[in-house]
Amino acid sequence: MNLVKNSGVHIGLAAVAGLAFGLIVGEWAANLQFVGDMFIRLIQMSIVPLVMASVIVATGSMSGAGTGKIAFRTFTWMIGFSLVAAVLAWVLSSVIRPGDGMVFGGELDSALEASAGDALGWQDTVVNFVSKNIFDAMSTATMVPIIVFSLLFGLALRQHITKSGDDRVLTFVDQVQQIVLTMIRLVMYVAPVGVFCLLASLAGDVGFSVVTTGLKYLGTTLLGVLILFAFFTVVVSVRTGLNPWKLPSKLAEQTAIAITTTSSAVTFPTVLKNTVEKVGVSQKIANFTLSVGLTMGSYGAVLNYMIVVMFFAQAGDVDLSVGQIVLGMGLAILLNMGTITVPGGFPVVAMFLATSLGLPFEAVGLLIAVDWFTGIFRTFLNVNGDTFVAMLVANADDEIDRDVYNGRKEVTADTLDVEELDDMLARADRAD
Repeated sequence: MNLVKNSGVHIGLAAVAGLAFGLIVGEWAANLQFVGDMFIRLIQMSIVPLVMASVIVATGSMSGAGTGKIAFRTFTWMIGFSLVAAVLAWVLSSVIRPGDGMVFGGELDSALEASAGDALGWQDTVVNFVSKNIFDAMSTATMVPIIVFSLLFGLALRQHITKSGDDRVLTFVDQVQQIVLTMIRLVMYVAPVGVFCLLASLAGDVGFSVVTTGLKYLGTTLLGVLILFAFFTVVVSVRTGLNPWKLPSKLAEQTAIAITTTSSAVTFPTVLKNTVEKVGVSQKIANFTLSVGLTMGSYGAVLNYMIVVMFFAQAGDVDLSVGQIVLGMGLAILLNMGTITVPGGFPVVAMFLATSLGLPFEAVGLLIAVDWFTGIFRTFLNVNGDTFVAMLVANADDEIDRDVYNGRKEVTADTLDVEELDDMLARADRAD
């Protein structure tokens, strides 16, 4: 690994330096806040075009492939596990309250105030999912109507392509997506400076509690990952009747790669190989479920995203309504399931969630600073969760070789052509 090119290392060093600087100089560090604000605005200005392009491309590119019983079972387990992850994140965040101690008394950004609005009944809330003027929704970054419009536009585009064979609009929107992604990559070059200034100002304002709050956030995420892993293991052992005590050794290799690389894409070939050769899932089931799971089975991401929503609310002393909590869970799951593909890494996801729910985001620098650690937690659960889903789907069709699982037989997995999966691997890494 080249440390010079590793932005994660630079951001980590900047975060430590920013915390130390803010704790030493105290309130004067607030003078650096404007630099951090500029960094956040650079990310914010890309969110609307990025989300619109991503949703349109995702829905406009859909085809009828992947239907049938295997697909139905795969998606059922994935959605079910994602729901469990979202609810668990809400419960843990409500009990541990990782955002407490970071409460800010300032006013919300005017754009976010417009997005948040007044508390409404559920009928009005649903009506407001559809905007009368999409340009008005774009100008105030009101994300849910933007997503609804983009989904409809993408579905209409898919029908147009099917009828006419003309995919020029889809190609154009895809190019817009790639250009905005390049913009975000350029912005991330200055991320260490932005994080330094954000955390320096934060530490100068709230003092040492910034450190304890970061640890509470990490602890909440880690606890959630461990609970979900245990839950998935119990479900698999009950449904399949296989000995759960043999699972750790079968998952050890892919776990080691996942936590050292924090990359589902890098780990994917090992997961596919081990799921067939050590767990005994048939090649047919493994190929489909693991490929889908690579981009749509990020349960660690769902857990983390919902904890981020709760963190922002607690840090801003905002009482979320039931509707906002449900919407937060829905957005976390949609981000995971690939309906909303938001490239650019955690900063973009965090700002997207804050903007969608109208939450203050002054503490986002702290979350960015510790995201390398949460990336380890997310990837650990993402890759192993995919294997669990493959086992459950295979069990329903009697496609698990129990002799292989129990070590009485050896099989060899088919060779994987990684180059054919470049786009899918790139999308998986964005979830980590």
